[in-house]
Amino acid sequence: MVLQIKKAAVLGSGVMGSGIAAHLANIGLSTLLLDIVPHELTEEEKVKGLTLADKKVRNRFASDALKKLLKQKPSPLTSKNSLNLIEAGNLEDDLERLSECDWIIEVVVERLDVKKQVLEKIDQYRKHGSIVSSNTSGISIEAMAEGRSADFKKHFLGTHFFNPPRYLKLLEVIPTKDTDPEIVQFIKQFGEETLGKGVVVAKDTPNFIANRIGTYGLLVAVHEMKKAGLSVGEVDSITGPLIGRPKSATFRTLDVVGLDTFVHVANNVYEKVEGKEKDAFEVPDFMNEMLKKGKLGAKTGQGFFVKKGKEILEINLETLQYGPRKSLKTPTVEKAKQLKGTAEKMKALIYADDQAGTFLWNVLASTLIYSAKLLGEIADTIVAIDNAMKWGFGWEYGPFETWDAIGTETSVQKMVSEGMDVPSWVKDMIASGNKTFYKEEQGERYFYHNGRYEKVSVHPKVIDLKSLKKQGKVIKSNNGASLIDLGDEVALLEFHSPNNAIGPDIVEMIYYSIDEVEKNYKGLVIGNQGKNFCVGANLAMMLMEAQDDNLFELDFIIRQFQQATLKIKYSSKPVVAAPFGMTLGGGAEVCLPAARIQAAAETYMGLVEVGVGLIPGGGGTKELYWKHLSNLPSGVDFDLQKIANKVFETIAMAKVSSSGEEARENNFLSNADGISVNRDHQLYDAKQVVLSLYEQGYRPPTRKKVPVVGETGYAMLLLAAQSMFESGYISQYDRHIAKKLAYVIAGGKLPYGTEVDEQYLLDLEREAFLSLIAEPKSQQRMQHMLVNGKPLRN
Repeated sequence: MVLQIKKAAVLGSGVMGSGIAAHLANIGLSTLLLDIVPHELTEEEKVKGLTLADKKVRNRFASDALKKLLKQKPSPLTSKNSLNLIEAGNLEDDLERLSECDWIIEVVVERLDVKKQVLEKIDQYRKHGSIVSSNTSGISIEAMAEGRSADFKKHFLGTHFFNPPRYLKLLEVIPTKDTDPEIVQFIKQFGEETLGKGVVVAKDTPNFIANRIGTYGLLVAVHEMKKAGLSVGEVDSITGPLIGRPKSATFRTLDVVGLDTFVHVANNVYEKVEGKEKDAFEVPDFMNEMLKKGKLGAKTGQGFFVKKGKEILEINLETLQYGPRKSLKTPTVEKAKQLKGTAEKMKALIYADDQAGTFLWNVLASTLIYSAKLLGEIADTIVAIDNAMKWGFGWEYGPFETWDAIGTETSVQKMVSEGMDVPSWVKDMIASGNKTFYKEEQGERYFYHNGRYEKVSVHPKVIDLKSLKKQGKVIKSNNGASLIDLGDEVALLEFHSPNNAIGPDIVEMIYYSIDEVEKNYKGLVIGNQGKNFCVGANLAMMLMEAQDDNLFELDFIIRQFQQATLKIKYSSKPVVAAPFGMTLGGGAEVCLPAARIQAAAETYMGLVEVGVGLIPGGGGTKELYWKHLSNLPSGVDFDLQKIANKVFETIAMAKVSSSGEEARENNFLSNADGISVNRDHQLYDAKQVVLSLYEQGYRPPTRKKVPVVGETGYAMLLLAAQSMFESGYISQYDRHIAKKLAYVIAGGKLPYGTEVDEQYLLDLEREAFLSLIAEPKSQQRMQHMLVNGKPLRN
């Protein structure tokens, strides 16, 4: 059976349905979005003279959903152009068109009877062999399939996306007893490789994996909060990053999800389980009261928290009134904040004999035991459960990884001593001498399963740098970066300074890496697996040198960085940059001269130096200008001034792409550059690009002269800066910086069209950079950014 998906349909255009359609379009899939036909006209439709028979009216719900996609923040679309791949329709006129689709996703209201009606229609119109799935947060997939044709059942399964589909990694795949295993494997592979998801195969049980455990953990936290007399703000202050959870912690997460959604999910389990578990999922009275009063969270502007001006207030669960937000402060909490690593922080907290320790211990212990009891019921392995919680809820550690982090044997002894019902398989594991759920041997990871350890299955496109380091693959390393052997004669330069900020250590490793690769390897990947690719240069170091009037040292550093970017560009072996997340300032300057860029879908790239009172100094201005020129079709006349204007606007306004695709639209990426939808596969993809370029007989670019707009173009750019100033877009000092930038882009006061070499433009960049960093207002901006994490408009 050769399976492929060329066209999809999404039935239901609510927030989730339209978000799934957007994600399908983001990866280039033509998608049909259908919803019900309206029963009455809007006032606007009446004014236009439309009737219920008009196509515009009949497609209104799906069409309106597409318009909303453009307004949502964060955007569900990686590019506005993705919208062109989605076609709006309705569930009466367009059902026959389901026969065009290879994958049909049902995303209608969470009611079994409604879903069964829609699936019956799909069964009538789908083509033989097409895949059908339901995006449900917990309704039985088996129950939905009842009464359907044999071919339908064979190709039917659950595909539970997490909201928002573009950003959340988890995709739970839920087969029925009739689903063809080949279909399950295909959707798993398609989800990972094409949709960029972390896919977990779940059992057809209430709320599947992540929502089952996540909802339980949250309700336990509510129970323990009331028992300890804590407020929602105090709970959130210790249930976020301190224990490896997102900044939104517990109740802010609920506000984002929506209290109505949470209650629906909790009730779904409550109605289907018995005994103590049923009691655990009973929604507390105060939540029901909040529902009645419309305090649902972000969607209604008030929930557990509300913003009044600049102040965030928390709800009082007794009165449902709002007051100042509190945080729980104990000596243990303050101590934990100073520790490095989440595991150390958790251990310090949960074993502490104080209010924070007691609360966290009771919540974590209950959640870990519950997760262990569900093994085999909701998923076959602890790996699936851990991954679901990490990918769906943003936990740093899954439940069983958490258990290992706090000490499995120690914690189980404490649980047993307190009369907690620890599952026998966990106690048996420890009794047999196995003290952890996971272990590592020779860089390979193993997990405990049915009395023995099995190797964790890893997708062949996943490269784990930590594992390679443990296997002794480091070629050379310093405090800022490491050169690592990726295998197949490809090396990787990894940044690992704080925030991956570029300083002398990284520049030194760029020099070494290019020299080493030119001698002994086929090519180089520049990438890492940190939170962000690179947030720019080491701002603190530069500010310190500037405040000491050490311009000679700064001049040397900038020259070295400029020459490092030239080494990347003119390396005799291909260099492929693999940016992701924030790729700002110096991070972008490292990528722009590479032979190719293999960006992640979520790449936020920009030259943002004006925000700290500077302009790019490592060749960024010159390379972005050259990238614009290089992306033009050969043999086509072009307006050099328009290109200069575009580059000027991009840098002067510190524009940052909201995706890898937008980075291409902004000319940070060329048409030859690639985008990896699954970031876990990005380094593999980049490595393949290196090998492909090498096998094609890669030759570095020839050194060419660059045409500039000169003095007349400079005048035009100054006019643009003045216009931005008079319109209030930029401050007077912004205008001053813009003038320096304009001079560099224009190539100084030369005749229009003069061709200059790269070093000439680099010298202009460096001179402008050094003149600005010496100015007090630039130093104020740098200081403000370092202290407050946001730009100063002075």
